[in-house]
Amino acid sequence: MAPLIAIFGFVFSGGAAALAACYGVLVALAASLLMVWRERVAIQHPEWDGRKLFGLFIRTGLERLFAVVVLLAVGFGVLKLAPLPLLLGLAAAQTGWLAATMQGRNKQ
Repeated sequence: MAPLIAIFGFVFSGGAAALAACYGVLVALAASLLMVWRERVAIQHPEWDGRKLFGLFIRTGLERLFAVVVLLAVGFGVLKLAPLPLLLGLAAAQTGWLAATMQGRNKQ
């Protein structure tokens, strides 16, 4: 996904936009990896009850939110990346991840 978004950004807006879009994809990837890690932790503990799993669900959501906010702040503030391509890269990666998840569920 990242190379396609980078090529698209480079063709239509130049190198700076491609870099910002790639960073947005990486932010989405980091948030997704955090969720996958927490899911694997939950799978390793079948003895956990619903209350414990719900707490983990809430915690994972907050961790993902915090991670995305911090990474976006770094991209906007420290790296001075263009906001629109960065957010478009983030949205495109999240949409791609969602589509892949839905397609995987349809095959089962």
